[in-house]
Amino acid sequence: MKSVIERYNKSKEEHHQQGNSASEVKFWQREAAILRQQLQNLQENHRGMCYVGCLLYICQYNNNRQMMGEELSGLSVKDLQNLENQLEMSLRGVRMKKEQILMDEIQELNRKGNLIHQENVELYKKVNLIRQENMELYKKVYGTRDANGPNRNTFLANGLGVEEDSHVPVHLQLSQPEQQSYETPARATKLG
Repeated sequence: MKSVIERYNKSKEEHHQQGNSASEVKFWQREAAILRQQLQNLQENHRGMCYVGCLLYICQYNNNRQMMGEELSGLSVKDLQNLENQLEMSLRGVRMKKEQILMDEIQELNRKGNLIHQENVELYKKVNLIRQENMELYKKVYGTRDANGPNRNTFLANGLGVEEDSHVPVHLQLSQPEQQSYETPARATKLG
């Protein structure tokens, strides 16, 4: 009995292995057929895409030439009207972009101009402050005798003038006072 069961099991395994290899072959045959079909579809799609790509390139090339006013002879009035409308829309877009860029540049220049104006105002205030300080120093050094003169101009010892309403910057330097000679002349002139 044992031998019969063993032969039965052995026979069963062999049959199972043969069945598996037959089903395995069928599986791989179906898989190969599916892969062949997918490859064929990809090749057709690739050819189609190449064809579409070439058509798009040709259309774009012709469209560009037509936009430049070339190769218009084969176009109908309707085609020419469509081309004109496309050109007007393109030109409108270009003008809008150009205007936007110019407006941005104008705003930037206005901003820079305002900053420069502010700097100018600050510098003008500083110059006026320095001018006032210089006038006060001059008054302290030389007194108020010349500052209250009729033309309100004062001349420094070195020939530079200080004018209160002038917008010209005044550059003052510290220096040693000049020695004035108060010698009596050897021969006095007699008047009278």
